[in-house]
Parts: sequence; C-alpha cells; structure tokens
Amino acid sequence: MPALRPFRFGLSLAGFDHGHDWPETARRVEELGYSTMAVPDHLGDQLAPLPAIAVAAAATTTLRVGTFVLDNDYRHPVVLAKEAATVDLLSGGRLELGIGAGWRKEEYDRAGIAFEPGRLRVERLEEAVAVLKGLWSGEPFSFSGRHYQVAGMEGRPLPARAGGPPLFIGGGGPRLLALAGHHADIVGLAPRARRDGVLELDISPDATEAKLAAVRSAAGERFAGLEVHVLILVVEVTDDRARRQQRAEELAGRWGMAPEAVLASPHVVLGSVAQAAEHLYAARERYGISYVTVPEPALSSFAPVVDRLAGT
Repeated sequence: MPALRPFRFGLSLAGFDHGHDWPETARRVEELGYSTMAVPDHLGDQLAPLPAIAVAAAATTTLRVGTFVLDNDYRHPVVLAKEAATVDLLSGGRLELGIGAGWRKEEYDRAGIAFEPGRLRVERLEEAVAVLKGLWSGEPFSFSGRHYQVAGMEGRPLPARAGGPPLFIGGGGPRLLALAGHHADIVGLAPRARRDGVLELDISPDATEAKLAAVRSAAGERFAGLEVHVLILVVEVTDDRARRQQRAEELAGRWGMAPEAVLASPHVVLGSVAQAAEHLYAARERYGISYVTVPEPALSSFAPVVDRLAGT
C-alpha cells in the first residue's frame, strides 16, 4: 500500500460552454480549494486541452492544471514534449500531464485514425512515455522503437522541474495498469475499455482491489511512492437519506450491481458531507486513494467536502 497522503481534489471539465468565461471558471475552481483543474481530450464539442489549461494557469496562481487524459494517438510525442514543457514552464511548474492509450473508437473512426488493438496502443503509449522523459532530460536523446524514432534531439524548452511534470497514467485494463505501475507518478483507477471502444463499469470494491494488485505487481518498490487517484463518476451531496438510497438503487439497476456495492464503490459519492468524508476516508484506508477528481457539475455542491478534507 502506498503511504497515506493528504487528500487533494481535482475538477474535470471540457469547457464547451465556458469558452467566454474560462479564466473566471479557473479562478472559481481555485477559490473553492480544488488542487487541480483538468481537461479531457476528445474530438467532439470541447476546448482543446493544452491551450485551455495554459489559459487556466495564466488566470490563477496556485491551481495545478492537467490533461485528463490526452489520447496518445492524437499527437506525436516529440511535439507533445515541447507543448507540455512550454505549459509547465510558463505556469511555474503547475502541469500534471495525463496521457492514455485512447479508447473511444467512434472518434477514431470519424477522424480516419486506425483504432488498433489495445495491445498495440498500450505498446505505443509506453514508447511515447520513453520519448517524453528522454526529451525532458536536458541531454541529447535518441530512440529507436517500433512506433517512434528520434535521432539526437535535445528537448527545448525544458520543463520547469527537472525530469518534467508528474505523469498521470490511468486505466482499468491489466496492460495499462502495469504500464502505470512502471512509469507513472500518479496512477488513476478507471473503468476498463472494451475492445469495441466502450467502457465497462467495473467499479466495484473487488474490481478496484484487482486493479491495485496489477499496479502493485508491476511497480514493485515504486509502489510505495505512487499517488493513487480515482475519478468519481456520480456525485450527489445530500442530507436526504431516502434520496441517497433511491439513487443507489437507480445506479444499481443501470450498472448491474447491488445497491450496497454502489455505495461502497470508490467511484461514487452519495450522501451528506459527513457521509462523503467518511466514504473517502475509508477509500484512502483500503486502497490508498488520496487524489479524487469530480466532474464539472459537482463543482459547487462538492466544495464543502473539499473544504473539510483537503490537506488532511
């Protein structure tokens, strides 16, 4: 089990309806005590993540900014290394770079990008991580892999921090979790993507334990230093006990789980501020989860939980 860390919280938002007041939104996230504001990476109706987080960083002073997460197949890692280093440098070292192997097949199909088997996408991601780290080393870097080749390049500009920004890698499949265990600073526990590009809601306590076991096996001695993250899929902060049970039963029917398993899942927060705090304390104790991201609609309603737990 990684050492128990103080809680910190992130907000994930796409920004498709915030373009005009994006800096104000970033300042609001910061004022409410969230650690990180992160933008996903899809080809639909949303802001492009790297420019969006650069603007968010410029509008704030302490807020960390992140990608949640970049699809490796949409960018060459040499280009990404420069762009990420630029954001990290200009933000004073506030970037968390989340990167993944891609999963939404329908986007690949519409863009004319080959959606190759998961094994190849994860293999390509692992090479990309090697290229990123090599170009952030400050030394001439060469790489000859199956998917990428780099010949004597020096990454410029260098990131604000030696070695580059923290790498966030998350997922639900064993290959991706093993890669995270080997290379990530922050490991995100997430639903697993099926071969057809649809997410499985394998978010029960037992599924979470199995994912952590895969990370632990791959990480070895690194495991103790990893930060463990979870995305909360459903957040409803309410003092209404009947409403809490009703929502748990609704989700159980939709996800094919028992209501008790829904309430115990680290990906769900239902109940009062006190119940939410108790639930997150239990998840940290059982799984080592200390970094929690909630979706944009929960920004204000979840803020009292952030206020109670952040830094504890």
